[in-house]
Amino acid sequence: MGLLNASNLNKSFGTNVIFSGISFEVQENDRIGLVGINGSGKTTLLKLLTGELQPDAGDIFKANSTVLGYMEQHVCRDLDRSAYNEVLTVFSDLLQMEKELEEINLRLQTKPKDLDQLIERQAMLNDRFVAMGGLTCRSRARSALLGLGFDDEQMGMPIGVLSGGQKAKLQLAKMLLCGANLLLLDEPTNHLDISSVEWLEDFLRSYSGAYLVISHDRYFLDKITNRTFEMEKRRLTVYKGNYTAYLAQKEENHLAAQRKYDNTQKEIKRIEGIVAQQRQWNKEKNIKTAENKLKMIERLGKTLEKPDDNPESIHFDFDISQRGGNDVLTVENLALSFDGKHLFKDVNLHIRRRERVFLIGPNGCGKTSLLKTILGIYPPEAGEFRFGAGIDIGYYDQIQAGLHPEKTVIDEIWDSYPRMTQTEIRNALAVFLFKGDDVFKPVSALSGGERARVLLLRLMLSRNNFLLLDEPTNHLDIGSCEALEAALQSYEGTLLIVSHDRYLINKIADRIYYLDENGTQEFIGNYDEYLKASRQKTIEEAESPDVKPNEYKLQKERNAVIRKEKAEMRRYEARIGEIEKEISELEQELLKPEIASDYQAAMEITEKISALTQENDEFYKQWSILAQKYEE
Repeated sequence: MGLLNASNLNKSFGTNVIFSGISFEVQENDRIGLVGINGSGKTTLLKLLTGELQPDAGDIFKANSTVLGYMEQHVCRDLDRSAYNEVLTVFSDLLQMEKELEEINLRLQTKPKDLDQLIERQAMLNDRFVAMGGLTCRSRARSALLGLGFDDEQMGMPIGVLSGGQKAKLQLAKMLLCGANLLLLDEPTNHLDISSVEWLEDFLRSYSGAYLVISHDRYFLDKITNRTFEMEKRRLTVYKGNYTAYLAQKEENHLAAQRKYDNTQKEIKRIEGIVAQQRQWNKEKNIKTAENKLKMIERLGKTLEKPDDNPESIHFDFDISQRGGNDVLTVENLALSFDGKHLFKDVNLHIRRRERVFLIGPNGCGKTSLLKTILGIYPPEAGEFRFGAGIDIGYYDQIQAGLHPEKTVIDEIWDSYPRMTQTEIRNALAVFLFKGDDVFKPVSALSGGERARVLLLRLMLSRNNFLLLDEPTNHLDIGSCEALEAALQSYEGTLLIVSHDRYLINKIADRIYYLDENGTQEFIGNYDEYLKASRQKTIEEAESPDVKPNEYKLQKERNAVIRKEKAEMRRYEARIGEIEKEISELEQELLKPEIASDYQAAMEITEKISALTQENDEFYKQWSILAQKYEE
């Protein structure tokens, strides 16, 4: 048995069967992606594994050594505690040991009567403290917060003033550090910008345990999984490999099933021909042969299952009512501030007809605010923007603020397009998987994915020729993401999209603008090409032969900076190597019996290791910044 085994799990809510007969095993080195359409039961399955829900039938077995980690374990309840101290709570046992060791040290200085017992307790605690990673718990907490996008100021903030997204990141950080050997992750990339997602990918790739992750981020799944579980039609199918490998295997399985179906159909027709011939001869022997053949047909018919060529899926079809001019949007030196706080400046964009342009950047850099400035919702502090002739703008809001909770689904669409007939509205809704009585659901009762479908349908019916989309794949399952992707590829209009969906960016981007507080940088191509270009940009500028005479001095200064920073990188690498060697030697010292039994000596070495670890973290942070800048 591995870490966890599920056998013949069934789960229903009332008359709605979520899944039945699900069985699987999780081994120690499994990195599993759990995929399926919204409503297929992925989150329900995770809740069964954590014990939050109970199966109607079937069993879940966990090995004695299995320690589960999941988000709901780590809700942040003390709103006055700082973000950093909140993450440290996962090391409460280690911190308690550290506190007791300090108390023992103070008592030893008074030469107590129970000296031998204290020394024995001290040695035992110190061994456990070192073995459990007590020397590095603070640096690990800080590294996780840095990786998930917290700066030093935010680490010191009380939880009560943090945004919902930041609180979710805290829960994620705590879960990653909690010491579990089987993590259950439900959409962990929500609320993360691209750099934080990449940090999470690196963390999970080097993670020593197993994990099962639900995600609609296909790029992420490709990076971090080696098995894929698909939930479809109330069943679970296991595939080897990451998301891309799963797609290939699923297609291969579908073709094999189709071949089997076709061959079985041919065999049935062949046998039916024999039966007809035997009946024509109408002899006793022929009649018995015909009866036997009919039984064969019956047996074959029971195994006959037609592959589903057209599983129920959403279909997008974005059209335009008019072509519009060739110059769609020009933005010049745009700046924006809120309450005196600078958000961005010197933003320059030039978007032409039929381009697919993406806007990326860290959380909080102002991507959504830039879209709202272009829409006229926020007044710019400086600069200007203008649209070309005949440009009609459509906007998708990631927070879904444009919906009316009190309306039904059909009224939400019909009120926007009153000239459409009820039949036309219902047909459009059916394409977006709102059928029967679903169209009369109040918007307030819809899930995030259903709300997204309503907004996207309303946008699709507008037939605008310039779409501003703010995180359009949020809330969508993978199948819907792929359908949206295909529709945007064939769209005759122009796109400006804010997204952290790297799979989407890779598939359709012509250009990418990277936004930060100092403005925009332009990159030609998709996400992979952006990564390559951004890493090479500084070096390419330095090595460019087309340096103009009046730029000579500036170019010389740039070259000097590059030489200096590369020299710093070499110094950092050398020092990191030295520190790691020193830490290793000190850790070996701690294992010596004479040191382990001498608390004072052990604490001195422990403090040295802690100081060296902090120094190493800082050097590594500085080295990482430069390495990313100059990486080939």
